[in-house]
This record gives sequence, structure tokens and C-alpha cells, in this order.
Amino acid sequence: MKRIILLIMGIVGLTSFSHAQQQGYQNPVIPGFYPDPSVCRVGDDFYLVNSSFCYFPGVPIFHSKDLVNWEQIGNCLTRESQVNLANTNCWAGIYAPTIRYDDGTFYMITTNVSNRGNFLVHTTDPRGEWSEPVWIKQGGIDPSLYFENGKCYLVSNPNAGISLCEINPKTGEQLNESKTIWNGTGGRHPEGPHIYKKDGWYYLLISEGGTEYGHKVTIARSNTINGPYESNPANPILTHIDKNAQNNPIQGTGHADLVRAADDSWWMVCLAFRPQTGFHHLLGRETFLAPVRWDKNAWPVVNGNGTIELQMNVPTLPQQPFAKKPTRTEFKVGRLGYEWIYLRNPKKENYSFTSKALRLKATPADLNGTDTPTFVGRRQQHIDFTAGTSVELQKGEAGDKAGLTVYMETHSHYDLFVKQNNKGEQVLVLCYQLGELKHIEKEIVLPKKKIQLQVKGNSEVYSFGYSADGKNFQEIGRMNTRYLSTETAGGFTGVILGMFATSGSASSKAFADFDYFDYREE
Repeated sequence: MKRIILLIMGIVGLTSFSHAQQQGYQNPVIPGFYPDPSVCRVGDDFYLVNSSFCYFPGVPIFHSKDLVNWEQIGNCLTRESQVNLANTNCWAGIYAPTIRYDDGTFYMITTNVSNRGNFLVHTTDPRGEWSEPVWIKQGGIDPSLYFENGKCYLVSNPNAGISLCEINPKTGEQLNESKTIWNGTGGRHPEGPHIYKKDGWYYLLISEGGTEYGHKVTIARSNTINGPYESNPANPILTHIDKNAQNNPIQGTGHADLVRAADDSWWMVCLAFRPQTGFHHLLGRETFLAPVRWDKNAWPVVNGNGTIELQMNVPTLPQQPFAKKPTRTEFKVGRLGYEWIYLRNPKKENYSFTSKALRLKATPADLNGTDTPTFVGRRQQHIDFTAGTSVELQKGEAGDKAGLTVYMETHSHYDLFVKQNNKGEQVLVLCYQLGELKHIEKEIVLPKKKIQLQVKGNSEVYSFGYSADGKNFQEIGRMNTRYLSTETAGGFTGVILGMFATSGSASSKAFADFDYFDYREE
């Protein structure tokens, strides 16, 4: 009996050891347009936020137990009183947020570059609603908070460098004058500052070089929070601009945040992008993870050599994956998940649910301007994917349309939709808007009934198809991916796969019912 107990204990011990020494994960840990990650730990739980720019709700928030597997638990900015995105384009809106926890309260601080600047919101429950904005005097972008001994310090970049001041986080009152504490190593756009304390040193982590191929992460330290800060002789601590990473499938590494796990290991989350056609990328800047070696009284070393890989063969925390989401979103449940977003603040009266569909009211606001169109979408998260929906346009007149869009920004999107022509016929249209160029690629007259629309993506092309029975799809045309890339279209966002409805006049009674939305990685 004793030997059996010892054997069982040995098996349990080996299993626990294997679990604790779990190896490897795949980058990015949050794929798709989830840039500027910031992370904090509370007990055994990690919370992470991202930028959202012109999309609403603002600042998605994720939860994890292991830093590898993440689940979106909400959005920090869910009310128009918190985030005004009127006439905001893909260069503006909500910039890099920071999330921190102190004495029972979560704080998220960010910048609305389109409206009033820096502000923070707070909550005791990150899965619930967050407070109204607390506005901050110190300007710049990418504000971050550091708490110590009952004090709250703010860093941002109101000038050419990083500035520090003390604030009251409940009121936003600035308690002393702003002081520049570091200008970086000479790279352009020093931004994304975060302060940490380790072994008696204050460390200031920033990003430089712009959020393109020249992006890099640098660090400095001081024995007082006010400085002066000494630059790490080995800067940058993370970059893919050098020869050793010139062929890496990950590029533009930067805008990072550090977190210490309960087992005393250190980790870095950062943004980067994955070029998919030449030097072009379409998914936006994504969230990546790297281990950090941080010896006592030493500088941090990221993944051994200051680069990261798609396949990270390193020990991790015991992994606790979440259940996979279904490939089909059924709108008959009467609500949208946290991953669904609108262009700017939505007009709620234009969205409703029937017993089996999402109903979008057609309005004159279209995808080509900075008004608020009837549009809802989700991020493209994989280079190879298939997405689709079923649409039925009702009470349509000439000029009314509804369908599927592959949307990068106001002047860069591919659209597949049904519309009414002057003869009262239903026409399927594939068209594009690329800068000043707008062109109808193909038109097909179809029976007046529900139509299934589909788009398949790979590194080089988007192929569009349709079906009248939901089973047999016919390709209607192909579009080159690079014309929607960030390098071509510009902006700070990534491709959104969306459903929309527009009308030719304000008096239109048209609406469109969408039964479902499919999305799967191929």
C-alpha cells in the first residue's frame, strides 16, 4: 500500500513539474489590430489593454492567468460621455492606454487626441463599467501611472522628451510642475513611457523610432524617481531594425510594458506587425509576448538577444487556455460580443435584433466619410481566413445598399453588397475605394432574396464570393491585399471585416437583416 501511495505521489509530482515547466507558445498572443499593449498583475490574474483609435467601444480589456492565453472581458470606454469620436479618422481617437492597479482600484489612463487630450478612468471591477473621465493637465500622448507610498506619478511626452509630475488620480489635479526626466537615446518620437522599481532603482522604459520598421524599446534608470536617468549602455533592449532580425517575419517591435509574475519571472508585452506581401502589413499592430531576464542590479534582457519569434520555445507559466470561440456568431442571441466594434460613436437607433437576425437601418452616412455610418465589424486576425454573412435588403429603393466590407480606413476598403437598381432589381456589386479611385469591379443581377456573401484572404489577395443557397459559392472577383496595407493606406489601425447598410436618401425606409457572421482561420 505504501509503495502504491509513493507511486501515485511520484506521478503527481512529475505531472506538476511538467505543468510548471510548460514549454513554448505562438506569437502574437493577441493577433490582429490590438496595438500598444499595457499589462498589470493582480494576484494570479493579468489584465491587458490596447489602443482603439476611431473605433467604439474604446480600449479593449483582456484577462489571462498565464500571459499566453487571453480572453476579452470587456471594454473600458463604453459610453459616449467617456469617449467622443465625432469625425475621428484612423490616425486619431484613443491612443496608447496604460492599465495599473493600486489599493483595490484599477486605473486606465489614455489620450483622446481628437477631444481634450489625456484622461483616466477607474473601477474596482475590470469586467464592469468604468468611471467617467478624469482629465489630466499634463499633455503629450501615451500617459502612464506609477504608484508608490500613497503617491501617484504621471509620465507622458508633452515636449520632445518624457516628463514626470505627481497627480491626484481621483481628481486629476496636478500636484507639482512637470519635469523632463529623459529624452531617450536620440530616436525620433520618444513615447510610451512606463516606470518600474527594482532593487532600489527606478527604471524608465520608452519606445523610440516611430511605430514602423525603425521601432525600438529603450530603458534608463535612476536612484530617485525625479532623475537624472542613466541610459542603458546596451540600448535598445528590443528591436528588429538590425541585421540579426532583417528577415524575421515579425517587424516594427516596440511600445512595450513589463510585468512581474507571481513566480518572480519577468515578461514583456509589446506591439509588432507581420508583413504579408513584400513590406506590407494589413492586420495592424498586434500584441506579442517575450520573456525577460532581469538579474539583481542589472539591466533587463529581452528573450536573450533583444528579438522575438513567432514560435517561442521558452518555459512559460502553467498555461490555462480558454475554450475556443465558435466560428459562427449567431445574432439571434440578441447581443454582440465584446469583440464587435463600430466606426466612431454609433447611433443606437440604427441597430436592433429580430428573433433571428441583426438588423441594420440604412442611412445616408457611408464608409467614405467621417460621419457615423451604420456599420459593425470585427478585426481580421489571421493572414489566411474565411469570413462570411447572410444579408437580406428590405424596403430598398434605388441607392440603398447593404453588405460586407473589408475596411482599412475611410478611403481604403473593398465592398461586396446588394443594392436596388432603377428597375427594382437586386444587384450584387463588388467595388473598391482606394484613395481618390473608386471603381465598380463587377455587377450581377440576382433574385430578390437572401444572399450569402463571403471573403477569403491570404497573403496576396482577397477573393470574394456569393451564394444563393448558403452552400455553393461562386467567386465574383479578387482584390490585391497590398492596396489596403498600412504602408499604402496609412493610419494606425488594421483591417476590420464589417457589415454595413447605407441609403441614397434620408427618407429611405430600407434596412438589412444579417443572420450570422462567420470567421475562421484557414
